Amino acid sequence: MRERVLVDAASLAADLRIGGGTDPVEGSPVVLDVRWALGMTDGHDQYRAGHIPGAVYVDLETELAAPASSAAGRHPLPSASAFQQAARGWGVSGDSRVVVYDSVGGTSAARAWWLLRYFGVAGVRILDGGLAAWNAAGFALEPGEVTAEPGDVVARPGGMPVLDADEAAALADGEGVLLDARAAERYRGEVEPVDPQAGHIPGAASAPTTENLRADGRFLSTAELKRRFGDLGVSTGSTTGSTNGGVGVYCGSGVTASHQVAALAVAGVDAALYPGSWSQWSNDPAREVATGA
Repeated sequence: MRERVLVDAASLAADLRIGGGTDPVEGSPVVLDVRWALGMTDGHDQYRAGHIPGAVYVDLETELAAPASSAAGRHPLPSASAFQQAARGWGVSGDSRVVVYDSVGGTSAARAWWLLRYFGVAGVRILDGGLAAWNAAGFALEPGEVTAEPGDVVARPGGMPVLDADEAAALADGEGVLLDARAAERYRGEVEPVDPQAGHIPGAASAPTTENLRADGRFLSTAELKRRFGDLGVSTGSTTGSTNGGVGVYCGSGVTASHQVAALAVAGVDAALYPGSWSQWSNDPAREVATGA
């Protein structure tokens, strides 16, 4: 499963030099640069200053999400037609192999990984360790902008499981396991930088997505991820969990929760994403809010 989700820098570099050249050639994977983080506004500028050769910039706010609303959350899923138009502009076709990366350990690039899979593109992987791993391996960057040859992908939603608010609540209420991928202090309700209420969905377990990563930004080993999620009550096959139903994940707006879904996939668990996440839940006065550990 790990090889279906992640690719290391050396393998990507070799793949981008098919035929012995120094630049990406025909047959190489489509590489997408998804530099974004909460409050970050210069992702495109950073991309222009230097990116993996051949990589196309993806704007998370406009291409990986529909417009925000209190009813749907800060990063609702884009429509199939909107996503198809964007993905074709990145050069993605139905049979494309795609690699996504960022500068934050994959926590934003995983949104592209999840959406591509949700809309039917199977061959998508996250660069393990992101741009830092590429740089640490000594591989070159190129400046400027890359314009891809348009692809012909047809977006067909349904390739990844999703939850609505009621389904997320049911998992947290004992039907399964619901993981909160935000920072622990946001889960506990001690701080809330962007959403209208502080706290978490009652019954959800705190599982910060950054704890899926080693200090260098690479994913934990498969065995370590299995132990981590087993300790959270998720049955991973090699640990004894308490999952009676499914496994769901949410975060602030459905972005970093995608990273948790990817980590769970490495551990052999198919988890559902609650796209509206806390930004939707906390805007609904009918929804209960819990605080504390």
